[in-house]
Amino acid sequence: MPVKKISFTDLVRIEQLRNIETHHGKELTYAGVNDMGGHGHADFEYETFIQRLKIRAQRLIKDNALSQLLSRPQKVFLRATQLTIVIATILGMLAAGHAVGESATLNIYWLLVVLLGFNLLSILLWLAGITLNLHGLSTGVAAYLASWLPYRQKENNTISSHATSAWCESCLIGSTGKWRISVLTHQFWLTYLTAGLVMLVLLMIARQYNFIWGTTLLSESSIPEFTQFLARPIEYLGLMAPDSNQIAASRIGLVEQDTETRSAWARFVLGAILLYGILPRAILLGISILMRKLAERNFKLDLYLPYYIELRQRLMTPETTGRVIDADPHAGVKQTQVAPEMVANAIPANAQAIGIELDDQTVWPDSIICHGNVIDQQSHADAIKTVKNINGPLLIGVAAHRLPDRGVQRTIREIIEHTVKEPWLVLLYKPSAAPVTDTRKIAWFRLAEVCGIPAEHVITQQPS
Repeated sequence: MPVKKISFTDLVRIEQLRNIETHHGKELTYAGVNDMGGHGHADFEYETFIQRLKIRAQRLIKDNALSQLLSRPQKVFLRATQLTIVIATILGMLAAGHAVGESATLNIYWLLVVLLGFNLLSILLWLAGITLNLHGLSTGVAAYLASWLPYRQKENNTISSHATSAWCESCLIGSTGKWRISVLTHQFWLTYLTAGLVMLVLLMIARQYNFIWGTTLLSESSIPEFTQFLARPIEYLGLMAPDSNQIAASRIGLVEQDTETRSAWARFVLGAILLYGILPRAILLGISILMRKLAERNFKLDLYLPYYIELRQRLMTPETTGRVIDADPHAGVKQTQVAPEMVANAIPANAQAIGIELDDQTVWPDSIICHGNVIDQQSHADAIKTVKNINGPLLIGVAAHRLPDRGVQRTIREIIEHTVKEPWLVLLYKPSAAPVTDTRKIAWFRLAEVCGIPAEHVITQQPS
């Protein structure tokens, strides 16, 4: 039975819980998730793990009554969106009313500059930001404010603040954030233009206006030519624009206009706002909505974080735990005695192993056959030859207490190049070593990511 694809909202909830558990894990109740361990298998699937994370998150939210707290950032963003729409409506109506003024004459191009000029500038800046991937231009100041406010009081170490921070990182940062704020930007300008258009229609219904134009620096023919250029596409909407005689008769200081001329100019102004303002914004809004949905569909959790590595091994494959019982003189490293069912779940069947710079005190799970330990050029060449002849899963064992360096990373990459199946990285411990810190674990997880080893193929062995 195929696994149902998890929604973006569920992934955000999981991220919020990760942030909360990282800082306030001891304050939560885990009664509903204590029975979720050990049902995994070697053939790990991303969607299966995510589904188990979703079930765990639902139980954790229910046990700790976190539903309203986790949904609060989304509600705040929706209220902010509604407030933005209201402000855009007011500004659009005020802009149209101010451009028309109290007189009976209406300066055509001044009106179009007020309603379309800033809108055009905004579109150009947005396109530059999207094309050049400039975060400030593509998302605007609103995104910075939205993502900055939750961090403004970092000392306010509360569950609510961490839930809000995680929501902002997931929804307002990166690809999803870029398109989410783009949608808000286009909604703002579309509302602004629509409100201005409605205000103009109401004013033209209630009052009679003469439409005029004038210029100081441009030539006499520039404005009429530009008007006819803009009017050609408008005519395809069924709105007849003013002809050359009507355009010439509308210059400032000439005689009173007739009804036909006023009507032609009114259609031109409304058509220009529709065609050069509202229509492009509506198209960009539609594109942004589709791109936001695509970004949300492609959103994935960072499974290389120690939090998810630990949960994967708890929910899908238990960690191997053992004690040193004997030395294998052929492998050069020591092995561990592990419960058979635990090894079967944590490690793929028929797996064979290669060690990298391991010493004699490093312990391996008992079921693993180690085919060498890379410590010099000769052992490295021998390991490459051995790996080429391995058709099953390959385990690459490293000492967890060591700091991963470029040499280890280069060795792992060279070994991976000759593997048939996706390799596994095993973080091995030795009894005499100091406990491995979270920082050191993160360094190994990131090395696995750089080397192309999937997060689900990283195994941490816990000392007994």
